[in-house]
Amino acid sequence: MRPALSLYLDLHAHPEPSGQEARTADRFGRRLAAAGCEITHGIGGHGVVGVLRNGDGPRVWLRAELDALPMRERTGLPYASRTDAMHACGHDLHLAAAAGAADLLARLSDRWRGTLLVVGQPAEETLGGAEAMLRDGLYERFGRPGVVLAQHAAPLPSGTVAHVPGGTPMAAAGAVLDVVLHGRGGHAATPHLAVEPVVAAAAVVTRLQAVVARETAPADQVTLTVGTLRAGTAANVIPDRAELGIGVRASSEASLDRALAAVRRIVLAESAAAGAPREPEVTVASRSAALRCDPHTTDSVRRAHTALLGSGRVLSWPGSMATEDFPLFGDAGAGVHGQHGVPLVYWMLGVVGADEWRRATAGGPDASPPAPNHSPYFAPHIGSALRPAIAALTVAALDRFAAT
Repeated sequence: MRPALSLYLDLHAHPEPSGQEARTADRFGRRLAAAGCEITHGIGGHGVVGVLRNGDGPRVWLRAELDALPMRERTGLPYASRTDAMHACGHDLHLAAAAGAADLLARLSDRWRGTLLVVGQPAEETLGGAEAMLRDGLYERFGRPGVVLAQHAAPLPSGTVAHVPGGTPMAAAGAVLDVVLHGRGGHAATPHLAVEPVVAAAAVVTRLQAVVARETAPADQVTLTVGTLRAGTAANVIPDRAELGIGVRASSEASLDRALAAVRRIVLAESAAAGAPREPEVTVASRSAALRCDPHTTDSVRRAHTALLGSGRVLSWPGSMATEDFPLFGDAGAGVHGQHGVPLVYWMLGVVGADEWRRATAGGPDASPPAPNHSPYFAPHIGSALRPAIAALTVAALDRFAAT
C-alpha cells in the first residue's frame, strides 16, 4: 500500500494534460520497475509498458491512463494540484492501482503463470492515445493479449465495483470536433466594416441545441456539448476568428454520423448567414466506438470480484454516455492492430468515502451528491478506495491467468 499511495499522492499533486505526460510516465515506469517489470517508454507518445514474466501461460494486460484534464482543482486537499491541470477523472488512482497490482502479483508469483503487461496510456481524454500506441506497434512488440483489463473511478461507495450485465459499460460512440469560424477583424466602433465571428459562434451554439432536441429520435440517446469557445483579445477589437470545441456522443454509430452531419450543416449555414469571407473549418479531432466487453470473460471476473468483496459490494452498472478509447484495444481497433477477438473487461470502481456517501443518500435539504468525474471538486476518498482498487485489479488478473 505505501508505494502505491505515495505514487497516487505524487501524481495527484503533479498532473499533466494529454500529450504532456512525460513526468507521469517516468514516475509510473519507476514504480513498475521497482515491482520487477521490464520497462519500455515512448510508445505512441509518452506511453509506457511494464512486462512481468512468470513462465509459460496467458498474456494478461492491465491498462491505466496517464493524462489529466486542463482544469483548476478546487478540492482544497493538502496534496491538490496547484497548476492548471487536474486529475478530475481518477487516472491517478488507476495508475496507482495498476502499479500496486503489479507489485502484489510479483509477490504472489506462486499463484499464477504467464506474462503480465501493464500499460500506461497517454492522451485518453482526447481519445487519441490508444490509437497512437497501437499504431506504434504495441501488439507487434509485446504480443497479442489474452485479455485487456481496466477499471474506472465512479461516484459509488468505496469498496464496491460495478459491472454492466450486458457488457457495455460505455454505450456511446463519441467524437470531438474542432470548429473554426472565420470573420473579418476590425474596430468595435465600426462593426459594419467587419464580419463578426463571435456572433456567428453564438448562433452556432444556440442552434446546435436543436440537434438533440429536434433532430434526434426519442428512442436514440445523443448528447452534444460545446466545451470550449475562444475568440478575441480585447473588448474594442472585433476578432477575425472564433474557435469551438464540440463533443458529441450517441448510442450508435449511425446516430453519431447523423449528429455529426447536423453539426457540420449548422456551422456552414450560420457562417454563410454571417457573411463570412470564407467557409469554416470543421475537423473531427478524434472518434471512439462504444465499449463492448466480452460477456463470458466479464462474467468470470465478476464472479472473482464477488468472491473477493462479497455479493453486496458487486453492483450492477446501467451503462453511461461516457466515451473511452479503450475499445480500440479490442475489435474496435482491429483495423489498426490487426487482431480480432481480443477480449476486454472493464468495470466501475467506487471512490466515495462512507461519510460522503451517507450525506449523499440521506435525503432532505442536507443531502449533497458526490462530486462527479470532471468536476473541479472530484476527489476519491483515497484512504478507502485504493486498497479495493488494487485488490479488484489483482484478483481479475489472477482469474484470467487461471482461465487456461
